Amino acid sequence: MKTNVDYQARLFMEIAARKSLSAAADALSLTQSGLSRHLASLEEFIGQPLFVRHGRGVELTEAGKKLLEVASAAYPLVDNTILQLRNEHGVTDGSIHVATIHTLSYYFMAEVAARFMAQRPGASLALLGRSSPGVVDLVESGRAEIGFVYDSAVASDQLDITPLFEDEMCLVVHENSQFASRSGVDLREECPALVAFPADYALRKILHTKEFDAKVAAEVETVDAMLKLVSMTNGQCILPVLIPQKLLQEYQLTRVKIDHPLMRRWIVGVTRRGRPLSAMTSLMLEIARESASKMALHS
Repeated sequence: MKTNVDYQARLFMEIAARKSLSAAADALSLTQSGLSRHLASLEEFIGQPLFVRHGRGVELTEAGKKLLEVASAAYPLVDNTILQLRNEHGVTDGSIHVATIHTLSYYFMAEVAARFMAQRPGASLALLGRSSPGVVDLVESGRAEIGFVYDSAVASDQLDITPLFEDEMCLVVHENSQFASRSGVDLREECPALVAFPADYALRKILHTKEFDAKVAAEVETVDAMLKLVSMTNGQCILPVLIPQKLLQEYQLTRVKIDHPLMRRWIVGVTRRGRPLSAMTSLMLEIARESASKMALHS
């Protein structure tokens, strides 16, 4: 019997879930041609096709449906049992992948990551900065064990959600801006063009509502690029009020309170539904809860 059938069957499950070879290859960090070879090898071993290919993707054959029904029950049971056995014996070395929206790395994730590393020095921690949809995709696909994201970006029945804290937005302007000396601003009455994140970012979507529709002068994908551009153009942007003042001062920027419209979003932790949390993932989530509670006490 072929020794890699188990691995190929797991790849088959990912293709079946995404109904697309290209989408599955992206999720698995494989080339499409490499994934196709694994699938062809599995189909050759079984002796019949598992998918019907068409222009929009793939569909399961009857043989594919039968294999998926059995594999979908068997593999999670095996994986969960192994995970539970490791947790029972306190095995916490290894690696953990944590997906987070970019803004949180400036005022939340650094403390969470530092506390985690102090408690689990033998573990390998990878922080993956992404847009909100990117965080959701990483956790859904299993490429990250846990993610931290705005709740408005989570519309998935595959994820469990843990509310952490409410994030309030502010207007960030240059120290020489006409808004810099204001105690607050009503963006419905006066809102200059903004430097903003791309359209699929959660913090971009709050700029376009029935109550308020912002003008966007430029789009950037990172906080650093946003701050630099605002500084160089004497412009303005909208970011969480928890962005450190020290960072803003490096770019000669300052915060201005937004009186209207109210811009608040909940930060949540997300994990895969139906899978027991590993000891490291549970610890990461617990530390995040504690850090969020401490932030609330000092706000």
